[in-house]
Formats: sequence, structure tokens, C-alpha cells
Amino acid sequence: MTGPAVVALGGGHGLAASLEALKLVCDDITAVVTVADNGGSSGRLRDEFDVLPPGDLRMALAALCDDTEWGHTWRDVLQHRFPGDGPLGGHALGNLLITALWDLDRDPVAGLDLVGRLLNARGRVLPMAAVPLEITAQVEGLDPADRSRVQTLRGQVAVASTTGQVRSIALEPHDPPSAPATIEAVNAADWVILGPGSWFTSVMPHLLVPGLRDALHDTAARRLLTLNLEHSGETAGFSCARQVEALADHAPRMRLDVVLADPVAVDDVDELRAAAGRLGAEVVIAPVAQRGAPGHHDSLRLAAAYRDLFG
Repeated sequence: MTGPAVVALGGGHGLAASLEALKLVCDDITAVVTVADNGGSSGRLRDEFDVLPPGDLRMALAALCDDTEWGHTWRDVLQHRFPGDGPLGGHALGNLLITALWDLDRDPVAGLDLVGRLLNARGRVLPMAAVPLEITAQVEGLDPADRSRVQTLRGQVAVASTTGQVRSIALEPHDPPSAPATIEAVNAADWVILGPGSWFTSVMPHLLVPGLRDALHDTAARRLLTLNLEHSGETAGFSCARQVEALADHAPRMRLDVVLADPVAVDDVDELRAAAGRLGAEVVIAPVAQRGAPGHHDSLRLAAAYRDLFG
């Protein structure tokens, strides 16, 4: 198996789903992962050691593990989370391992490559930016006395769990440096995939890192946006078209080639096609959801959709 060179951008479970599908159709895979998490084990390590939050990077590495006993064993070790309320309680072992490697060598890419070798990973995992980031969001509807009032929320956890409607996001620092290897991967790709995942905290932050945003605009790669299966959480009440419009609002120069959506998730096909068309994209509707597990992508179905699109 060879296939195209693919860069997949995102974070958390959404990116992991995309990577598990991509492993079935191509060999040259690079995951570019958001580095704005400030909660749980990642947040604790970030605060204590002034490092990139390792959690989403760990999840991407685990998703790319070699499909052998060796790869699966080390994936499970990496994902093991210590129980209890002590100093180790809540930490994933992989987060500690990645942080230890960064303590020995401050180059984050070198440490991630070493963990990839341990897993015999079927690709490479790179950070979205070279420094930890903070997400801020303008959110409407949090004040019961004035639902039209817009307030500022700070931090990935607060934005991801808000009950209000997110209007826009920004990053601090506003102009973070990109890892050179990340830019090189995007420039060399045949396909770039955005999504699925938490729209405002995993998908769109990539478009706010100046160097990465420019690379996504300038690359000769075809650009694919994979939409979510449910409109909940950060995008509660959003249609598929509004998800696309929110992306366009944050990156006006961005152009897409394909928007991929599951038929169950599409509320208005014509509206979605109009929104995608404004970014230069065609809409492809294909069944990619897992049967009996609402909101979850099926790796085999998603792989089939990717394979057909890659041609």
C-alpha cells in the first residue's frame, strides 16, 4: 500500500478517528495536532513543566500505532491512565513519557518521533504550533438577564463546555510560531484533511496560526473538510452550512476542494452546497457514521470515503 501523502489536522477523538481510517488507505500520514488543551493531565503537566499539552499528541500517536501485537501493546501502555487521587492520579502514562522526553530534549518533534518509533507508528505526529496556546472565545447567551450579551471565555476547557453560542475564537499569543516540520509536511502533501472534531477548539485553531494558515492557503494539496456527525457541544444549534461558514469567517482566504458529510447529519443539502461553493468546494455525501453509536465515525466507512476521494 502506498497512496497519497496526507496531512490530517485536528485534535482529540475526532483526529484519532480520521487517522485510524487513513491507516487503511495510505502509508504517508502526518497528524498536525492542536496544542491548546488546558485541562486534566495535559493541563497539569503544561502548568508544572511549561511544555506543550501532550494529551492530544499522545492520542494521535496511539491512533497511528502499528496494527501488530507490539503496536497494540505499546498503544495500551501509552493510553493507560493512573487511578486515584494521588500525585499520579489522572495522568496518562503516555503524557508522562512525552513530557520526560521533552525534559531531556526541548525539541518537541524529536520526542514525538521517538514515541512514534516505539509504537512503530504508521505516520508522524507534529504540533500545530511550537508553543502552548490559549483559546479565547466570544460567547453569546450566558447571561440569563441579557441573552444577547457577548462575554469572553478563556481556555479550551471553558470554551468546549460552554452552554452559550460561540461567535468567534482567537489565540494567545496571537502570532505563535509554527514548527518548521509542520509547514514542510503541509507543503509536501497531496491531500490536507481538516476535521472531524470539536469545531472551535480542535479544528479551527489551526487556521489562526499564521505560518500554518499561510501554508494551508499556498499548498498545492487538495483540501478536504470532514464535517461532524452531530451538532452538539460547541456547535449546538449549528447546521452543517453554519459550520462551514464559521470556518470561512475565521480564515477568509481559505479554499477547500471537498466537504465530506454523512447523510444523517445534513439538514439542508442545498444550503450546505451553497456554503461549500463559496469556498470553492464540492459536497460529497457518504455514510461514514458508526451503526449503533451516534456521533462516532466508523473507521472502515470513513476509509472507504477517503479512498474514493483520493481516487
